[in-house]
Amino acid sequence: MTSPKKTVIFCDFDGTITITDNIVAIMNQFKPAGYEAIVEDTIKQRLTLKVGVGAMFALMPSGQKEELTSFVLNTAGIREGFQDFLHYLEAENIEFNVTSGGMDFFIHPMLAPFGIPADHIYCNGADFTGEQIEITWPNPCLPPCESGCGMCKTTVMRKFPEESYFRILIGDSLTDFEGAKIADLVYSRSHLTTKCEELGVDHVPYATFHDILKDMQLKQEQGVLKS
Repeated sequence: MTSPKKTVIFCDFDGTITITDNIVAIMNQFKPAGYEAIVEDTIKQRLTLKVGVGAMFALMPSGQKEELTSFVLNTAGIREGFQDFLHYLEAENIEFNVTSGGMDFFIHPMLAPFGIPADHIYCNGADFTGEQIEITWPNPCLPPCESGCGMCKTTVMRKFPEESYFRILIGDSLTDFEGAKIADLVYSRSHLTTKCEELGVDHVPYATFHDILKDMQLKQEQGVLKS
């Protein structure tokens, strides 16, 4: 089936663009006192993502900003094929957005070499002006979402109406699943693939961005995608 709609991409950052999940890596590396209980409560959904992530970072002093940033930049790693994928999207005039529950203090430096416009990067903020780190939430849930996402991927996606856009989601975790349910095409790995399989959501598994690039080129040839 061909699509007359304009293609737009919403791509996760932690564990998708990067090889590692950076919030998890930060907590495991720096081990702020009391973080384990917050992680457990967040995983078991006794806390929303917004409350849990905010509480974890509030355990850490603002003076660690440079140390935290350097740690992520030196350990995260960019998934194979990302630069080639961005070149392909630019050549085909396909809009690319980063939709991440991560923080601006490590996302923006990691993505700086790739020239992605700042207004195409949706993520949480971090305020280092107080004694402890305070996470800020510039992209909160709006109805119909009431999940306490923190950075609400479905709210961002709904800014691009389904009547006009063919919406592609690329992700790896359960935090991408609500977006996957309203996307026209899902590229998944890890926990997102498992969840899609469990609940019957159509998806295309990937390991690298070269896999996604090849599948999108094929769908373009078939007339499924329009730039």
